[in-house]
Amino acid sequence: MKMRRTAIAATAAAALALSACGGDDEGGDAEVQTGDEDSFTNELTFGTGGTAGTYFPLGDELAAIFEDNIEDVSVTAIETGGSADNLGGIYQEEMQLGLSQNDTAASGVAGEIEDLDGIELDNFGWISNLYPEAAHIIVREDSGIESIEDLEGQTIAVGDVGSGTRAISDAILAAHGIEEGDYTAEVADFGTSTDMLADSQIDASIFVVGTPVAGLTQLAASTDVSLLGIEDEMTETIAGESGAEAYDISADAYDFLDEDVTTVSVFAALVASTTQVSEDLGYEITAATLENAGDITLEVGENITEENALTGIGDIPLHPGAQRYFEEQGIELP
Repeated sequence: MKMRRTAIAATAAAALALSACGGDDEGGDAEVQTGDEDSFTNELTFGTGGTAGTYFPLGDELAAIFEDNIEDVSVTAIETGGSADNLGGIYQEEMQLGLSQNDTAASGVAGEIEDLDGIELDNFGWISNLYPEAAHIIVREDSGIESIEDLEGQTIAVGDVGSGTRAISDAILAAHGIEEGDYTAEVADFGTSTDMLADSQIDASIFVVGTPVAGLTQLAASTDVSLLGIEDEMTETIAGESGAEAYDISADAYDFLDEDVTTVSVFAALVASTTQVSEDLGYEITAATLENAGDITLEVGENITEENALTGIGDIPLHPGAQRYFEEQGIELP
């Protein structure tokens, strides 16, 4: 199997290109666009996330699974800004596969991703839910910050450009009465934010990632940190604003935890282009994902099952290949 390269996607440029090519598109056809024989490709660029989070290592392992189990396919996993960046890359036909939070994907379908001028992203389809992504609200143990309300006036890493973390960060802070302008927002990927927290350059980092995430484990090995919890009534408010669900980070997820921490979670999903990934290839990608999840070394791989495959799909369209796979397996479709 060939070595896969990595690269950083130009998030800002992609966002500008998206806005520019939106032109006269004021919503468009609600049905997903599909390609033809001339537009389909077996050379796939797979948008993941930052290297310190879960998206990149998981995407790299999935890319290996696809190359090992699908004939004549080449998959290059690349480092990106995350969910919105990946959806934008698929829309621009610069990527053919991507990882995305389900709430961000739903916003893309509805034309509600910030800075994209209401453009409805209509050329991607759901392959499978992968695992829950929990909001981690991380502070230094010596910071004196004991609650989310204490974050007012602080400098907070709120996610990378093009990630799905920012919307969840905003919802969490707003539910606690902390609005834009009440704090200093640091836009950074997870790895950068943990480095900045270790160096006391920021006061907190909010990130939506699979549990456990190696970047936090590594940070905790050298810096005393805490996770801030969310009160039950607040999780309900956040759910109403963002679509996230209440979720408990287990005490055994990280060595520094003494008890479960209540937070909110969305779901990480695998999506594919419908204009560049054919129905047949989409079918094979779905089969390879669900039938070889046991080969994934990351703990989140345990969540990748047929039973969970459609969790969180909502109004997001299925890729035609995934739909055929689920129908053959007798799985009830939404």
